Amino acid sequence: MTLLAAVGRVFLSFLEYTGRLAVFTGVALSHCIRPPIYHRLIGRQMLEIGYFSLPVVGLTAIFTGMVLALQSHTGFARFQAEGAVATVVVLSMTRELGPVLAGLMVAGRIGAAMAAEIGTMQVTEQVDALVTLSTNPYKYLVAPRLIAGVLMLPCLVLVADIIGVFGGFLVGTYQLGYNPATYVHSTWEFLKPIDVLSGLAKAAAFGFVISLMGCYNGYHSKGGAQGVGQATTNAVVSASILILTTNYILTALFFNK
Repeated sequence: MTLLAAVGRVFLSFLEYTGRLAVFTGVALSHCIRPPIYHRLIGRQMLEIGYFSLPVVGLTAIFTGMVLALQSHTGFARFQAEGAVATVVVLSMTRELGPVLAGLMVAGRIGAAMAAEIGTMQVTEQVDALVTLSTNPYKYLVAPRLIAGVLMLPCLVLVADIIGVFGGFLVGTYQLGYNPATYVHSTWEFLKPIDVLSGLAKAAAFGFVISLMGCYNGYHSKGGAQGVGQATTNAVVSASILILTTNYILTALFFNK
């Protein structure tokens, strides 16, 4: 009975967490589409999520593309299929590696920052002060971050795709000896619009997940500095897990025949 009670407590805690998250998501989405819309706050968050995340996303993408070209060449050389390196690099970056790696990098940078900022406001009663000033916390704190996350992640992923493919091109032409014109032709020949669009759709979903988990964990933090630290950790971990889960679901929807 002790084991069953422990399992039951875990299951009930999971249901409670899921219910709170579902209610929070519904309320936040409703405030994203209802006026007033704080355009200045949305612009500030777009700058924070998009522009200031470019360096880490760009570095991750270019080295991923370079390593992918090296590994593909090494593996395909065993089967005399070195000509497929350009195709593998562009499809891997646009479909999977670009969105997933950019999402994880942004989750570590932006998700933690959102949780820490909102969590600090919560434990210092600044959120209650907003309510006292007749300002809805969802409208002021959560909605701008959700909108900015959904809008800016596809932009970041598009840049990551271009930089990653360029990194593969550099390694392929300057280190592996591929002809530049042939490499570029192979890249464009097998790339289809669905490959890029599926990655951008994933990026939008990842942006929503990152912003949602950062805001949710920060909004429900309590217990002073320790609670803010725990909320920050939970935001990054939960966003990373949901990114990988969402990636599988969307991949199955786009490419499962």
